[in-house]
Amino acid sequence: MKKVLYTDFVSTEEIISAMLENKDFKKAMTRHNLYKFWKNVAGEKFAKKSRPHSMMGRTMIVACENNIVAQELMLKKTQILSKLQPYTKSLKITVKDLKFDPKKWIDD
Repeated sequence: MKKVLYTDFVSTEEIISAMLENKDFKKAMTRHNLYKFWKNVAGEKFAKKSRPHSMMGRTMIVACENNIVAQELMLKKTQILSKLQPYTKSLKITVKDLKFDPKKWIDD
């Protein structure tokens, strides 16, 4: 039986470094970090009934538990965008609009 030599391993540092250089990975991490602040922006009440789902260009799609939550958030859209602004600035990402979609909601 032939002996297998394990000398071609790539270090963890090299793997992480390569991942961090990937543009798509950076974008996903930035968006994920932005989504973490949703509770601060929407408030405790709405954070339980909505969550950021995705981004389409400069529009954040927010999944909502139902149409009522989507309507309430729609009425507060301007306030939410202004509360979101410090977070978007620090992450160097632009969010111009919010869309609230109850169809995107998935129960945990």
